[in-house]
Amino acid sequence: MTEPSRRRLGRSDLSVAPLAFGGNVFGWTVDDRVAFPLFDAFVDAGFNVIDTADVYSNWVPGHRGGESEEMIGRWLRASGRRDEVLLATKVGMETSEGRKGLAPVHIRASIEGSLERLQTDRIDLYQAHVEDPATPLAETLGVFTNLREDGTIRAFGASNFSAARLQEALRVSADQGLDRFESVQPRYNLLDRTEFEGDLESVCEANGLGVLTYSSLASGFLSGKYRSAADAAKSARGKRGVSRLDAHGQKVLEALDEVARRVGASPSSVAIAWIGARPSVTAPIASATSPEQLQELLAGTRLSLDREALETLARASG
Repeated sequence: MTEPSRRRLGRSDLSVAPLAFGGNVFGWTVDDRVAFPLFDAFVDAGFNVIDTADVYSNWVPGHRGGESEEMIGRWLRASGRRDEVLLATKVGMETSEGRKGLAPVHIRASIEGSLERLQTDRIDLYQAHVEDPATPLAETLGVFTNLREDGTIRAFGASNFSAARLQEALRVSADQGLDRFESVQPRYNLLDRTEFEGDLESVCEANGLGVLTYSSLASGFLSGKYRSAADAAKSARGKRGVSRLDAHGQKVLEALDEVARRVGASPSSVAIAWIGARPSVTAPIASATSPEQLQELLAGTRLSLDREALETLARASG
């Protein structure tokens, strides 16, 4: 199998393959027995970005956050493959300890916890998970710059930032001689387009920022496995998936089915290929809980959609 080509993330020295493995399922719906072979298969196929966050998965009763990072850390220790992957994690959302935000003291404490759980001495891409209006951008960017200078992180990015906040952060970096955000992580998929397309995408393109899209399959809905209310029982995220079964969601599923039949691929592969075809996107992030699901995601990075397919999907999703 041909190795996937890699793309530079912003102006950083990180080169990423065209799909990132999403870590929100690790330690929640996937245990070590299932996850470790998935990690190995992902890396064996030439892919290198594993994305997680310190808050994953504190929404599960009895969890405190950090479960995903801990699982990845156990795999890294067992596999010895740390140098083959780029670890991306996040800080800023409220953990079970009630700590949150992007103040320097919280970032420094949080990254120590992430490093310990991931069993590593560095984070390749450290991301501000959400905006923090209570903390001046210069303080946040300053501590990120210091962490890069001392080798704790290699680059940093923003997630869930508005176009205006991102533009302001870039201005502060330039004015104060600080490192800048090199990537953005927006919600983006065939159902959720407005958050990224428009002002945010324009800021990314104008400044040469990398873009890693999350919710690339809309919580599994675009895989096609949620077709009726009864399908909510299919997974832990089933209720979220079934909630997309409105007129718009049905229209997009019909278009996905049509294109998938014509090109001989799964709906998941087509949904990933559609994101990958957008020039501004560096790589979509998506999760898998089985070898079959992972292969469909990887196949999406090799699928080139023709104009007819892209137009069919655009009409349904626009």
